[in-house]
Amino acid sequence: MTKNSEIDVTYDYDVFNNFEQFFDISHDLFCIIGYDGYFKKINPAVSKLLEYTTEELLAKPINYFVYSQDKEKTSLARNELKSQIPLFDFENRYLTKSGQVVWLLWTSTPVDNEKLIYAVAKNITYKKELEEERKLHIKKLTEINNEFKQLSYSTAHDLRSPVNNMLAVFDLMETADIENKETLEFIKILKSTTDTLKENLNEYIKLLNSKNESNSQLEEIDLNSCLNEVLISINSLIENSKATINTDFSEVEKINFNKSYLKSIFLNLITNAIKYVKPNTLANISIHTVRKNNSVQLIISDNGIGFDMEKVKGKIFGLHQTFNNHIDSNGIGLYLVHNHITNLGGHISLESEINKGSRFVITFNN
Repeated sequence: MTKNSEIDVTYDYDVFNNFEQFFDISHDLFCIIGYDGYFKKINPAVSKLLEYTTEELLAKPINYFVYSQDKEKTSLARNELKSQIPLFDFENRYLTKSGQVVWLLWTSTPVDNEKLIYAVAKNITYKKELEEERKLHIKKLTEINNEFKQLSYSTAHDLRSPVNNMLAVFDLMETADIENKETLEFIKILKSTTDTLKENLNEYIKLLNSKNESNSQLEEIDLNSCLNEVLISINSLIENSKATINTDFSEVEKINFNKSYLKSIFLNLITNAIKYVKPNTLANISIHTVRKNNSVQLIISDNGIGFDMEKVKGKIFGLHQTFNNHIDSNGIGLYLVHNHITNLGGHISLESEINKGSRFVITFNN
């Protein structure tokens, strides 16, 4: 019996030593707190973080070390603990001896018969700083987005006056006196392009004036009809470049989307394909639809100079991202295409190789 008792005592002593060692070496803050609001026992991690000696921390009430704006809520939380309500995920701030603010996340359990609170805290200062930085980034992006919307509205609005003036000139022009057929054709193309520009500007302004609710922007669109409107507006560019455009909408003829967005997508991807054609090569553009995994995909391919996907990875749809020295490169077209698609829940991906063309795959959220 004595032998067994000695074994039990040795075992208890080892457990106690192990607990003390765990208490002392832990990077988390371990505290035993009295109902009177003073630390009774702390591990070295507390002193290290708060920069006070153990004696200094035990000598003053805990609220002395709490950040001024969190003193009241900390006192209320301690009162709840005295009422035998455990505390989980409680956050407050402490002030270190050198004046630095640190954030702590507490889990605390009261033991009423001992009038003590056993508490563990984690230092979450870094996480809080990241959250604050993220909020600042979101605020900044929101401001930039609002400025961009205002700029878009102002630009579209201001452009209407010169466009209307151009249309007025066409109305006053006496084409009956012009005998040169080529000149008449050029005038016809210019008037048609200006009419389309006016229509697009009106649509953009209407869109910008709306409440920007995605559902109100959706409509059933005939892909072939929508594409033809875009092709008419850039007819002279297509003819001068001798570009070939092949379409096949037989698998999917109509989609639910925003018409202004879709016209902008067609316009940017087609003009890019013509602009970035390989030297001494005529642009060949393919546009078709497929059904895949219960989704509708619009695929636009070209035989242009292509992209080095390793270099452009993650940047291809960024604002003002340019990847060549072309005089007209401004890094806006693909950014707008990406925004039009993702704003309505869709997805766009790119497959490309240098001098082997590009293949844009647009998946609609139908």
